[in-house]
Amino acid sequence: MAIAALALKIGLAPVHFWLPEVLQGLDLLTGLILSTWQKLAPFALIVQLAPTIDPVLLTTLGLTSALVGGWGGLNQTQLRKILAYSSIAHMGWMVIVL
Repeated sequence: MAIAALALKIGLAPVHFWLPEVLQGLDLLTGLILSTWQKLAPFALIVQLAPTIDPVLLTTLGLTSALVGGWGGLNQTQLRKILAYSSIAHMGWMVIVL
């Protein structure tokens, strides 16, 4: 349950659907804060919990996020949505490393 909540907060797939739409609707400074600073604490918690989490779950979340982020950004024309999908993909790669 905790991993699902943390995955939602940092925008990991399959619970990433809110991130592109929210970042598109925010002004630049608020979007920057949401896509960077507000992901530090949840990601730090995931790093601390990683030894107790099933590695297959982390790998699945990471790969899904990397693929969804890459594919989702391909057909976008709006810069903030491209950045949101890039953020989803990069968080996926960071979770895979764990």
